[in-house]
Order: sequence, then C-alpha cells, then structure tokens
Amino acid sequence: MLYLKNMASEYTHYQPQQDWNLHNFQKEFKVQVVRESEDERELEFDLIGYPVGFANAFRRVLLSEVPTMAIEKVYIINNTSLIQDEVLAHRLGLIPLRADARLFEYPSSTAKDEDEVSDQDTLRYELKVSCTWNHQGSKDSRRTSDMYRNSNVYSRDIKWVPIGRQAELYSRGAEQLGVLENDILICKMRPGQEIHAFMHAVKGIGKDHAKFSPVATASYRLLPDIQLIKPVKGEMADRLKSCFSIGVIEVIENKLGDPDSREARVKNPRYDSCSRNVFQHEDLKGCVRLSRVRNHIIFTIESVVALPSSVLFIEAIKILKGKCKTFLEELENIGK
Repeated sequence: MLYLKNMASEYTHYQPQQDWNLHNFQKEFKVQVVRESEDERELEFDLIGYPVGFANAFRRVLLSEVPTMAIEKVYIINNTSLIQDEVLAHRLGLIPLRADARLFEYPSSTAKDEDEVSDQDTLRYELKVSCTWNHQGSKDSRRTSDMYRNSNVYSRDIKWVPIGRQAELYSRGAEQLGVLENDILICKMRPGQEIHAFMHAVKGIGKDHAKFSPVATASYRLLPDIQLIKPVKGEMADRLKSCFSIGVIEVIENKLGDPDSREARVKNPRYDSCSRNVFQHEDLKGCVRLSRVRNHIIFTIESVVALPSSVLFIEAIKILKGKCKTFLEELENIGK
C-alpha cells in the first residue's frame, strides 16, 4: 500500500497527505488548444494542472465507450468476385460512416430478422457493382481503367437506402448518412464479376468491436522539460542541437562573426521526442537535465468519424461524468 501511495504521488501529482481543494484546482486548471486541423478531425491541446490518471481515463473512454455507427450485418445477394464473403463483410464493417450516433438508439436485442429493423436504430446500405468491358476505351491501352468498367470497387459505391421515415427525418440524405471517405478501395474485379449486398449499420462502442471506435489515435504525454545546467558553445552547441528533434534547441550567435560566441538555447521543449541521444556524448551529457512537467499534459485526438475531435472529447467527458454519478449513487446505497 505504501508503494502504491508513492506511485500516485510520483506520477499523478496528487499528494495524499494534503487536503484536496476544489477551489485551488479550479484556479490552476487550464485547457489550451494548440493545434486543430481545418477539417476539425485532428486536435492537440494541453491540460495544465491536471492529474495524469484523469487524462488516461479520458483516453480509454474515447477508445472504447464513445458510441458510433458501423456496419454490423451484411446480406450478400451475389458475390462472384475473388474476395470471400467473410472477408468482404469484414472490410465493409470497417468503412467509416458519416452518421451521428447521437441521433440513433442502440439496436434492440430482440430484433433478429431483417424485417424487424427500425428506422430509429438501423441504417441500411446497398452495394451493387458489376465489372464489364470498356468498348469505348483505347484498344492499345493496357491500363485496367481503360480496359474495364468498375474494375475497382470503392466505398463511394455504397448507397444509403432509407428505412421507414428516414428520408423525411434526414433531408440531406447521403451527405448526412453516407460513407465518410469515398476513395476507400474495397476490392478489384474483372469482366463478368459482380457484387450485390445489403448492409445494416447499428450503434455500438469500441469495447464490443474496434470498428465502433471513433478515433484512430487518442494519446497523451507529459510536457518535456529541458534545462541547460552549463553553457554550451561553439562546436558543442551544434552537436547538442543535432541530438534533439527539429525546433527544440537553437544556436544563437552572441557576437557577429565570432564562431566561438555561438551558444545553445532551449527554444521549444514541446517537440522533444525524448530520444536521449545527448547521453551518447560524454562532454554533453553533463550539460543537460531532462525531465517532465508532472502536471502539464499534451493530449492528441484524431477522429475517424464525422464528428470533430473536440466534440468527441466532450462526449467522453459526459460519459465519464455519468460513470462517476453512478458510482456515487452506489456508494450511497451501500448501507441501505
């Protein structure tokens, strides 16, 4: 128990012997957005004054408990391509969809037949592609795109088929419920081969299957802390700069024209990859102190669904908040 207590103090910046104060935590806690892509699917932000354990909880919730829509059942009408039915169904299940899972319910456990699906918990898609000869193409060309039609089956060939009142409820149609990426290659075919299948997409979480996970990556790391405890000048400054990632160390020339006045400075430790290459040089390893800022977390999210990464993080907070509320209710009912 003493070991666990020390580990908590070392890695989460939590001091068990002190009284935790919500007011002080609110004063120290900050969220700073560092970078966000134009399509809002990649996000990097800082959690300052925050325990590492909480950041790991958010990461795990993002990976396994934020719900998304994914293809669950595939009804193959005809498949004369070289790809097996099982492999085809697996590939179709991994194609990301634009559908917002917050608009749908979880599938009913009693619905086992295709006719029992509801427009509130299921999306239907159809894939019907046949490969034929391209008689209008150049006879001398040996490229498959000139010789055949539909030789490559892409995700854009998957069409949304409304169920019930879905055509009225979702007026934007395929723009709102279609596939997220149009250029995902599903398989290759040759003349005479055909694929015809219907698919049902349902709401699920990554804990049940990885295809429901809304993020490609959700990771965090502590902010590196690099301190130069001795002046590093001249040729040593150049070697020190080469030991770190680009942008971490800069070399400043104090006197113009004097190469010996060139001195190394820490520019931005954020880009440090913690390679520890500096310790390979005997004359440099005593000049640098490497550590981490215990309560400064760099969090990175990459969304693979239509929802922006910022929205996914907020959804993860809501889920974790609900878990905490349920846990408190269970504690209150222990003595009853």
